[in-house]
Amino acid sequence: MSIRALRTLIAIHRHGSFRAASEAEHLTPSAVSHQMRNLEAMWGLDLFDRSAKTPKLTSAGLMLVEEAAAVVAAYDGLADKVRSDKELAGEIILGAVPTTLTGLVPAALSRLKSEHPDVRVRIVPGLTNQLLLQLDRKQVHAAIISRPDILPKSLEFSEIVTEKLVLLVSENTPDLSPEELLGALPFIRFTRDAVVGRQIETWLQRMGIEVKDAMELESLEAISSIVAAELGVSIIPDSRLASCDHLRLRKIPLEQFGPRRIVGLASVAMSPRARMVDAVRGALLDAVGT
Repeated sequence: MSIRALRTLIAIHRHGSFRAASEAEHLTPSAVSHQMRNLEAMWGLDLFDRSAKTPKLTSAGLMLVEEAAAVVAAYDGLADKVRSDKELAGEIILGAVPTTLTGLVPAALSRLKSEHPDVRVRIVPGLTNQLLLQLDRKQVHAAIISRPDILPKSLEFSEIVTEKLVLLVSENTPDLSPEELLGALPFIRFTRDAVVGRQIETWLQRMGIEVKDAMELESLEAISSIVAAELGVSIIPDSRLASCDHLRLRKIPLEQFGPRRIVGLASVAMSPRARMVDAVRGALLDAVGT
């Protein structure tokens, strides 16, 4: 038995087929099939029902997946357990929503590198729901996300910062109320596939504001540039770490109890990389605290 074969078994369960597991684990479909037949022969168990076109895990196979997950997690955590408290090394795969990639993430990783030079961070950009799915599939170890309305019980969430949402307008925009500007000028939306985009849409509906949709984007930099070119107005998170000071823009506060988004770090409970996740969390908190 090999750890690699157990990882492959877990991947089949997560992704639903041998072919999908082969892509996730960077193996050929024949290699996946060979590993699974070896496991069955080693234990004398039928792990898959192969009567259908797509093999399905049997009850014995499902029980083995649970045990395999515990074994793989323990194996992945061995190195961390024998290192000193201050010594961290290895790779952590970190998901991040696009709005954090030009402010919060660089600032935090700079602090992390200074404190733990042997930790390697691989960044995977994505929207919150995509990153939650990747966390569930163990494709990322932690993710910087906007807190969703519902968080899976299998995940832990640590709040990093709360950001007010503000109206973004060009420097030459008339001094009118947010409601008047939103009703009169083209609206540049944050994508409604993002948590913050849905928050904005909920607030607009609650306020009874009908906007003139012009385009829908997920990049803060793109939205800022388009607004600066006087092509419309937008609502964005007011993050001091994502500066657009080089553009001729103004930020107008919304109502006193206007929408806010909570940015935080989500991770799997009892992660074998818990110490590295804690180090990332500390670097993020340091970045927003400066």
